Amino acid sequence: MERLKSNGGEHINPAYDSTLDEPPVYEEANFSNGEHRAVRASVVSAFGHDTLDRVPNIDFYRNAGSMSGHRAVRPSLQELHDVFQKNGAISVLDTAEDDGDGSDGTPSNDLESAVPTDDSEGAVKFGWIRGVLVRCMLNIWGVMLFIRLSWVFGQAGWGLGIVVIALSCVVTTITGLSMSAICTNGVVRGGGAYYLISRSLGPEFGGSIGLIFAFANAVAVAMYVVGFAETVVDLLKDNDAIMVDEINDIRIVGCITVVLLLALSVAGMEWEAKAQILLLVVLLVAIANVFVGTVIPATTDKKSKGFFNYDSKVFLENFTPSFTENENFFSVFSIFFPAATGILAGANISGDLRVMTMVSGFGPLIIAGTFSATLSSALASLVSAPKVFQALCKDNIYKILHFFAKGYGKNNEPIRGYVLTFIISVAFILVGNLNTIAPIISNFFLASYALVNFSCFHASYAKSPGWRPAYKYYNMWLSLLGALLCCVVMFVINWWAALITYGIEILLYIYVKVKKPDVNWGSSTQAVTFVSAVNNALSLSGVEDHVKNFRPQILALSGSARARPALLDLAHSLSKNYGLCLSCEVFVGPRSEALEEMNAGMEKNQLWLQKTKRKAFYAAVTCDNFREGTKCLLQASGLGRMKPNTLMVGFQRNWRTASTEAVQNYVGILHDAFDFEYGTVMLRMDQGLDVSHIVEAEEEMLKAAKEQQALDNEMMSNGGKARGLFRKSRKSSQQVLTTRVSVCGPPPPQVAKMNERLLEASAQFYKKQPKGTIDVWWLFDDGGLTLLLPYILTTRKKWKDSKLRIFIAGQPGRCELDKQEMKSLLHKFRITCSDINVIDDIHVQPRADSLKKLEEMIKPFCLHEGSKDTAQAEAMRKEQPWKITDKELSTFEEKTNLQVRLNEVLQENSKSANLIVVSMPIARKGSVSDFLYMAWLDILTKDLPPTLVIRGNHKSVLTFYS
Repeated sequence: MERLKSNGGEHINPAYDSTLDEPPVYEEANFSNGEHRAVRASVVSAFGHDTLDRVPNIDFYRNAGSMSGHRAVRPSLQELHDVFQKNGAISVLDTAEDDGDGSDGTPSNDLESAVPTDDSEGAVKFGWIRGVLVRCMLNIWGVMLFIRLSWVFGQAGWGLGIVVIALSCVVTTITGLSMSAICTNGVVRGGGAYYLISRSLGPEFGGSIGLIFAFANAVAVAMYVVGFAETVVDLLKDNDAIMVDEINDIRIVGCITVVLLLALSVAGMEWEAKAQILLLVVLLVAIANVFVGTVIPATTDKKSKGFFNYDSKVFLENFTPSFTENENFFSVFSIFFPAATGILAGANISGDLRVMTMVSGFGPLIIAGTFSATLSSALASLVSAPKVFQALCKDNIYKILHFFAKGYGKNNEPIRGYVLTFIISVAFILVGNLNTIAPIISNFFLASYALVNFSCFHASYAKSPGWRPAYKYYNMWLSLLGALLCCVVMFVINWWAALITYGIEILLYIYVKVKKPDVNWGSSTQAVTFVSAVNNALSLSGVEDHVKNFRPQILALSGSARARPALLDLAHSLSKNYGLCLSCEVFVGPRSEALEEMNAGMEKNQLWLQKTKRKAFYAAVTCDNFREGTKCLLQASGLGRMKPNTLMVGFQRNWRTASTEAVQNYVGILHDAFDFEYGTVMLRMDQGLDVSHIVEAEEEMLKAAKEQQALDNEMMSNGGKARGLFRKSRKSSQQVLTTRVSVCGPPPPQVAKMNERLLEASAQFYKKQPKGTIDVWWLFDDGGLTLLLPYILTTRKKWKDSKLRIFIAGQPGRCELDKQEMKSLLHKFRITCSDINVIDDIHVQPRADSLKKLEEMIKPFCLHEGSKDTAQAEAMRKEQPWKITDKELSTFEEKTNLQVRLNEVLQENSKSANLIVVSMPIARKGSVSDFLYMAWLDILTKDLPPTLVIRGNHKSVLTFYS
């Protein structure tokens, strides 16, 4: 068999089992252009020429590390689309190695992707008869016929007895239908009910039920073995052969039995299966023996004890119930129903055994049948518990239990799980009295059956396209009924045991929910969440926005999620879990290159946001220039009413050294935000916001360290001699490492100090804020956004020690009146503040030194055309239209001076504030040049604590009406 080779080697999946199905065969083919290489025969024969496209095949849909075949890699859309732009070079892997991550978000360490040992081809596999039918027949027939059925009919009569059986069958049949639907909706791996529930409802439900299901099976071993030991001790008692006393004899026989069963289980599944077949034969003979006994004429001794063969009179008399003391229909049902599911509720079976022995044709066969029933059930539980537990541990939902995930031998036997189950079983056997814990164990099993039914209902209700069970004879509402019936039966059996079961499930559910295991199984919970989100978004679309429900929905131009942490943290503090927050990035450059970079970073940035618990979405676009990309984000971001309404940007500190285009793009973005009626927020911090250069250096260092570690490991594993793939790439790798180390070497002391201050400042809003104030300079009425945003900050835990101080502009001589008016307004808005300050000298002329700073700031960007003649001045304006003209300076002199003066009063009053919030000046389009506007923003916020410059869209976001 020839496989298509690329990148210097052939990738063979170590988990593949060739006995299940064959991967596609490749043949040598010659093409018209003289090329000769291995291709799929179906590709050539179907289309008559070589093509990079592949015909549909099962191998493209496998997970990485699939145990049923090689995972093939179809060419990506980019490879098909761009291949001829890259000189026609075709290099597409046809098989994939398991690199640690599964396909489609599936972790490679789950059950589907588990890699067995090298001798996996010798693994034992059972069909549905030996693997399922035989075990179920042993488990249910044995318990019902030998231990429970005669007692049930003796108590309830055959009328109510049939009702008890029918009700039990209804629940188990519905559960069977639900399980059939789930099992046929894709490949099912080991783990039983845990696997079904976890893959359907997610790790929270699966993890909680898996743990108690495995524990229930482990305790069930003890219950069945005690039942067997009681029978043996009864025989010893009848023959005066008691070793110590009855209780200790049960313990001795029980422990010896568990040791023998463990040895049989550890010997391998093949031996266990053979033992089950033998036990089934004994059980069937014993059942036949009972029917034979019913037609043998009853002796006088039997008649004296109530056995009359088939008699119509007795048959009619037995129609009605004859409950003994403390028994009723529900108590009888609670004892029989667990038996119908294969669970022994209570260990004392000697009385029922004597009844069956008397009615049979040959008494010793009933003893043998009882041994068969109890031992087969114990053996089944002893095998089931470690398998379920191993499956749970492999998924690594409870990290502390991952030790038990390891398997041994060709069947990947959970030896560690067997030992743990053995310890639990022996511990409960030594306790002796299992009647107390029996109802809890029964409810553990019932809880798993309830969730199986609910899983079927939930998957059907979600209407996910992926829910396509091959078994069609199920009904979602019938499954829901089955789940409810299981819950009801739990309380019927024992109400306090049901409450304990629910309590344990809820605690385990909360634990897994909080821990958030790194798994993605495409559960129906995800599907229902998506459907609910779509429905809620659609319902919101039909409702007009109301001022009372306004909340800031922020579009933050943060670059990559890690590039400007201070900006993102402040945006997250404003939106928290109650509003939309988008961390947006614009990739500028040729689309083919920018797309590749953008696609590579999408998932990485979103994962970083989730990992650092920042409740935000990452969005990115590619465009030829920054402004056009931002326009796309401003217009197209969001969904329905869940659209951003507030733009948040950082201040461009390098505007004086940046290119003209960069400044025009930045100011243009602010103009676009005003045009699209966004509220606009600009954050300035003296140390700056952008830490992308530090992040990139850190990533390069980590990458270099990982590559060096990989090279070192390869050298050590080969005794210091590199070989294979690493031998070929060692030289180039060392060159790369050398280059990286030189690039990422320690920076100069001055730069290092600046980076240290920058990193410290970037984490400022991530931690709790010290006691202090948020100074709000509400100078212009913009609809209330300048007041609302700082108020929202004070409601957050990190900012609870920061008090609001309000500053307003006032007219000389009426400061007190202005203060009372503002106090009244704030009272109506229900916004509390620690102080209100009226500044009545904003209108005065700024100091000369302040004006000088402004002049120096804008000097390189002034046209200075006033000293030139008209023609020369006009030519200068045409040549440099972006420069500040003398006319412009004269026209906006007062507004320019206002920004200078505001900085002076901000320095006087708010120098020690935790955060300053000030109204943003607006530059009229076509009148104020971009560089003059940047000078306004710069001089306004210069040499201040962290400052937010805010301008609402002049629509009310505050109201005093109820």
